[in-house]
Amino acid sequence: MSTVLLVHAKGGPPLGHVLSRTAAKADVHLLALSELPPSVDASAEELCASVVTPSGAERADLGSLIVSSARAVGADAVLTFSEYAVVAVAEACETLGLAGAGGAAELARDKRKMRHVWHRRGLPQPEFRPVATRADLHEAAAALPFPMLLKAAWSAGSTAHQIIGSPQQADAAWHCSRQVMAESAQLGFAELHVAEAGAHFVVEQIVTGATEGWFDEPGWGDYVSVEGVVAGGVFHPVCVSGRMPTVEPFTERASITPAPLPASLQDRVVALASEAVDALGLRDCGTHTEIKLGAGGQMWLIETAARFGGAMTVPQIEEVFGLDLVGMLVDHLLGRPVAWPEGALGPQQARGAAGSLVVLAVDGDGHAWPDRRVWDFTGVREAVALSEGSALSVVRESSLPDGSTVPVYEPAGGANTMAALCLLSAADAPTVLRDFTALVDALPRVLPPAVPVGPTGAKAAPTPAPGSAPVPAVAVVPSVAAALPRLRTAARTEEVPA
Repeated sequence: MSTVLLVHAKGGPPLGHVLSRTAAKADVHLLALSELPPSVDASAEELCASVVTPSGAERADLGSLIVSSARAVGADAVLTFSEYAVVAVAEACETLGLAGAGGAAELARDKRKMRHVWHRRGLPQPEFRPVATRADLHEAAAALPFPMLLKAAWSAGSTAHQIIGSPQQADAAWHCSRQVMAESAQLGFAELHVAEAGAHFVVEQIVTGATEGWFDEPGWGDYVSVEGVVAGGVFHPVCVSGRMPTVEPFTERASITPAPLPASLQDRVVALASEAVDALGLRDCGTHTEIKLGAGGQMWLIETAARFGGAMTVPQIEEVFGLDLVGMLVDHLLGRPVAWPEGALGPQQARGAAGSLVVLAVDGDGHAWPDRRVWDFTGVREAVALSEGSALSVVRESSLPDGSTVPVYEPAGGANTMAALCLLSAADAPTVLRDFTALVDALPRVLPPAVPVGPTGAKAAPTPAPGSAPVPAVAVVPSVAAALPRLRTAARTEEVPA
């Protein structure tokens, strides 16, 4: 049987899902750069030929570590599903002579270089400026229209995104974004291979999105993602996923597969994604391309990743279209024939729909919950009425244990301040959207209130979240480490089978 070295780090699809699909195709050796979720420990021992957790000193030269680990186990393929390890794995595959994303992987990680490539190709995207210093930010602020978006060039999950509404907000945004990146790195949510990646930023024009003319029903977000794969340098689109509106600044709340776009509009979206991926020159990898939708059929590229979409994107595709993208990619990297879809699949080929919802302490209008609440999935499932035939589950690997206090949403922390990740299956995409909308509205009512313990041990009055006003555009986070508790995940996964 063939041998695969799987490099695990934060982010990406649930590890339990990835392990089971990879182990069905090859002997798996797991190189764990991040701590395994407690819920996956037992299955990893059963599914993997070996599990190695390198020391901090060994990780100092990550490329060499991956190469030596691959050679030690005789790996026929090396892969990762984490955004933070994509570049290191691609470079290791180049050294080993194995199939991988290739040298262009960095173009799909560094948002500055990505945008420069697309600019040279004349592809539609927001106007941008690379930023490395406070002075760079002020120069960009003088050149771009307000409001503008400051984002870390190597971040994921909307971490360190800051909307700057005026020149007076630039310094606070700069301080906050740098602090968030530094503290996120301590928790493993940062690029693992590029030195000083946390100091690289880009500022972008905020383009005006619109859903009219794209979707028949209200309530959809104004952007979509095209999921696909590059095999031998040829891009194969798989499907398009829709979104709920983001939470300010641009934190993703939900992904829904498939996006209910008319065939002609899906073709236009997929064509732009194909141009974006082709421009980067990727070779063998999954892809995830986000596209902003505008009035009159306008579109702008947001970003492309040289890996499959994170959260539950891959399991959603498997449920809806019957495609095991993890297993298919493993087969391709091992040189086996794979029948990729001839074109992007849409609602006509779907078996129902599936979506994943990030549980944040923010209501449907973007307002912070008025008080603190305790996460309790069992109570949510029993209390929230969903559409007939809809099924709700929780991804324990990516969620806090029941009984945990839901974190206060921090705009700069993005999805890292989530309490849980839920999966919903329904008859079609509009039903998923309606059920998620009902769920978001119900959460602050059906979750039990938190009763904090004061410094003397006595129970104190509930601590209110920061107001019920709209989330501020720029917020200095006093301690992001305290606001990113999703690393301390639950110890069971029975609600969502691997």
